[in-house]
Amino acid sequence: MEDLIPVFTKIGLSEQKAKDTAKNKKLAPMLEAVIDDANAREAGCDKDVGNLLYNLASTITKDAQSHRAYMVKRIVNGDLKTADQVAAAIKYCEQVDTIDDKNFDEAAGVGVVVTDDQIQAAVSGYIEANKDNIVQNRYKTLGPALANTRKLPELRWADGGKVKNQVESQFLALLGPKDERDAPQKKKKEPKKPAVAKKSEEKVEEKPNVANMFFEGELSKLHKPGENKQIKPELMQEHLKATGGIVYTRFPPEPNGYLHIGHAKAINVNFGYAKAYNGVTYLRYDDTNPEAEEEKYFVSILDTVRWLGFEPWKITYSSDYFQELFDLAVKLIKKGLAYTCQCTGEEIHAHRGGDDGGARTACVHRDRPMEETLDQFYKMKEGHYKEGEITLRMKMDLENGNPQFWDLIAYRVLYTPHHRTGSQWCIYPTYDFTHCLVDSLENITHSLCTTEFRQSRESYYWLVDAVEVYKPVQWEYGRLNVTGTIMSKRKILKMVNNGYVSGWDDPRLYTLMGIRRRGVPPEAINNFVLELGVTTSQSTIDVVRFDAKTREFLDRTTPRLMALLKPLKVVLKNLPDDFEEEVCVPNKPRDPSMGEHKVPFTKVLYIDASDFREQDSKDYYRLAPGKSVGLLHIKYPIKCVEVKKNANGEIEELVCEYENEGEFKKPKTYIHWVAESPKHGSPVQLDQVRLYEALFKHSNPEDVEGGFLNDINENSLSIIKGAITNVGIYDQIADWIKKTGGKDKESMRWQFVRTGYFCLDLDTELDLDKASKGDIKDALKHIVVNRTVTLKEDAGKA
Repeated sequence: MEDLIPVFTKIGLSEQKAKDTAKNKKLAPMLEAVIDDANAREAGCDKDVGNLLYNLASTITKDAQSHRAYMVKRIVNGDLKTADQVAAAIKYCEQVDTIDDKNFDEAAGVGVVVTDDQIQAAVSGYIEANKDNIVQNRYKTLGPALANTRKLPELRWADGGKVKNQVESQFLALLGPKDERDAPQKKKKEPKKPAVAKKSEEKVEEKPNVANMFFEGELSKLHKPGENKQIKPELMQEHLKATGGIVYTRFPPEPNGYLHIGHAKAINVNFGYAKAYNGVTYLRYDDTNPEAEEEKYFVSILDTVRWLGFEPWKITYSSDYFQELFDLAVKLIKKGLAYTCQCTGEEIHAHRGGDDGGARTACVHRDRPMEETLDQFYKMKEGHYKEGEITLRMKMDLENGNPQFWDLIAYRVLYTPHHRTGSQWCIYPTYDFTHCLVDSLENITHSLCTTEFRQSRESYYWLVDAVEVYKPVQWEYGRLNVTGTIMSKRKILKMVNNGYVSGWDDPRLYTLMGIRRRGVPPEAINNFVLELGVTTSQSTIDVVRFDAKTREFLDRTTPRLMALLKPLKVVLKNLPDDFEEEVCVPNKPRDPSMGEHKVPFTKVLYIDASDFREQDSKDYYRLAPGKSVGLLHIKYPIKCVEVKKNANGEIEELVCEYENEGEFKKPKTYIHWVAESPKHGSPVQLDQVRLYEALFKHSNPEDVEGGFLNDINENSLSIIKGAITNVGIYDQIADWIKKTGGKDKESMRWQFVRTGYFCLDLDTELDLDKASKGDIKDALKHIVVNRTVTLKEDAGKA
């Protein structure tokens, strides 16, 4: 294909794009044929024409290929001037056997000229009609406005760039420049200042513009309901009558395991796309394998979808359609497009070319008479065959280079009772048979799936056309892969069964229930997914980006709490034994809306052991012998005057002075603390603090010699006992219970000051009845917290 590179550059492709195109085994020969149709192999052509030829070659469909040369001629003649016209030309050519010039010109907008004045007038009309919404929601409506103005009949063939410029210009005239109400930018990182400097203002997270995402890029190019060609026109008429012409999508998980972070993208794409176009989304359980399905998976999947903030329009099951699927299988048999096969799995593999990828051959049953196949299929249903003894296979195309055409299995015998249908069925349809047909039965307009199903698209279309039912459109996008994780259900199950993790909800896993238990908010997950966007390219995202998105959300939404993982006793020698002062501590600095809590300040208090060092140094600003340090929210600093040790030489107490007399000298830094006050029930004991690190040592555990189990980080969980916090925890938990009912413990989240972000774990013992009566102290008997993520400044530290 290297010989094609100079041919491609002659039509205006860059050197790199020409090289990439030449490597594409599907696109390269098509573009070569288009160039030959244009007689441009030697002389080349104008770059604008070349771009349109490339567009035609890369988007032409199978049904339109017979008219390729005609479309090339119209491009070269200057009749088709834009990519939109080429797309319309392809769509017209799909529908006809013989081209009528007049109808072609009308369908593709040939000769239509839209002036600048017409563009301005049409855009003005749209903005005036939608002015109230635009003024209220400002630039959030820009994406939909760009998409909707392109749909205006008078702008159908207008220059897209001019329309865009006019919309943006009129938005600017109406609303003025963007400000913090629209797309606030993060503050630029300021140079690091000494610890004594005032903290900069809180950072404002730039939220992804969800509305724009579904109206831009690849998703904006998807077909509209009703535009997908059918094998029979009446099928589309029935479909539109049933749906009213709106978007129907579905999220179709297999209920044989728990959802992982990759599913979060699928949920956001399917529910989000339908919502953006005022459509609806099914949650459909693909329950065709009773051997692997359990009730707990069904419950968890629905709970997770709702936790992420989405509500299904309808909840359905593939098993709802078992009878319809069986009837369609019978129809396929009667059309001579399916046969019962009694080959073993090894024989089928050999007929498909075996391990060496050899020639494909038909099995001896492929030409079985239709009547015999039908009789055997009914006997399969009636239980006359053993498991593995016989299957129903689709008679497809063994010569096709796509493995998804090599006579896929449609039905197999299984005597496992189904969780919904019991023992009613002993044959079950496969995914390859079920998925597209249930999409059709549910009138799905956009069957959105990940790119590993790209090869299945042609067999998907083959089957719905073979049984002559409505044909949805399948479109694939790149799946979400994250470094340092394992998402395979089989491999996670292996780790669970062998005790490497505590269960499917272990916070070190990237199952959604594990991430949830670790305290990651659903909003942070959705923002992370949407910020990445939706493209057809495969990519692996560094988990550091996910942590950063989690931090950003938690920084804005969580109350602060002073907690000490390793308490060290401090006695203020110059204060009387009964000294007591109540201090108001804001739940979040510079955000009065989050409230405050009161804590005692007494003669005896605790600091974190990490905030004291016996050997001082110039670059150390915290407490040391003879050195002063500030206490957060306390007016005066303390000074260490004595270090007391036990018989083993371990520090057990610091004797300090409270420097509340003489000239005030501002300390270089402040540390957190918790006072001892039996009267207030302070300190509050944390029974366990669970610190989670990466479960694996490398970014791709499966590449490690010996397999992923050899890459498990034995230090991925540390359990701290003896940690303490102040009594503000009770007020904060009480507020949380009022807001949430206290049922989802992980939604009680904090920033432990200077330590990290934490949440309540499920193992926390919380009596909601007592809590509802205001007795929070007695309601909390066993407090367990999980670290969700470290503070930003801690990232990367050893």
